[in-house]
Amino acid sequence: MKDLRERVHSGNILVADGAMGTMLMARGYGSEKVPEMVNLECPEILEEIARMYIKAGADIVQTNTFGASPLKLEKSNLSHKMKEINAVAVQAARTAAGAQVYVCASVGPTGRVLKPYGDAEPEAVKDSYVKQLEVLVESGVDAVCIETMTDLSEAILALEAAKKVAKEIPIIVTMTFEYTSKGFYTVMGASIERSANELESRGADIIGSNCGNGIEKMVMIAREFRKYTKLPIIVQPNAGLPQIKNGKILYPETPEFFSRYIPILRDIGVSIIGGCCGTTPDHIAIIRNMLNANGVQQNH
Repeated sequence: MKDLRERVHSGNILVADGAMGTMLMARGYGSEKVPEMVNLECPEILEEIARMYIKAGADIVQTNTFGASPLKLEKSNLSHKMKEINAVAVQAARTAAGAQVYVCASVGPTGRVLKPYGDAEPEAVKDSYVKQLEVLVESGVDAVCIETMTDLSEAILALEAAKKVAKEIPIIVTMTFEYTSKGFYTVMGASIERSANELESRGADIIGSNCGNGIEKMVMIAREFRKYTKLPIIVQPNAGLPQIKNGKILYPETPEFFSRYIPILRDIGVSIIGGCCGTTPDHIAIIRNMLNANGVQQNH
């Protein structure tokens, strides 16, 4: 396979996978278990989910390691299993992906609040990311995605850790924004402009947004990113905002609803389109089909 950066810089629009948590919940891994437990108990489920997304047309599948940094795993008393959790997740995704689909390491927030707002020392947070990334890179990922970040300072620490460990591997960073009367900001107050400028200047290869918004708002976010960066952009919207009906969490945006916005994202110049919470292989299939219908073919 070509390097992921080469693909996007040559004008290819790639399709990423959809939600992992949604698919795990459908298989009985609900809120009472941390998602990374499946890596230890039923890694074949991870391979099955990756194969479903690949069959739907994904060019990129992510590892089930969003919460698998040592600091995050401490909360569920699993930090001693950190290496196994990360390595198994990569192996499962790689078995499904073969040599035709990129395996991207998912790296999420530690769940700690940095000083001075919280009690987390920046060096401890960075060290936690370094330890996780060392396992992920050694296990053979094709890219790293630092995702769902709301604190730009933590995102930068994770990016610095990735630049230290994954010297040759593409690094993606995605922030999560909320829409306010003054525009889009993370809950910690970072704007799209500031996020784009900081992440680009510190060496991220691909930047954008995931989670927190459905596809309509994500179109607006993509336009903002395009104004402030020349880097390739990635967006992974939720299937809308979650609603609870009859005790179940439901996401309102159907694959058909998604389909209306794929040509708009293409015209904005988004390089990678995938899904986050609530999205399924059906959403990914509609993204693939809409891109194919507009002359964007798979080209491994």
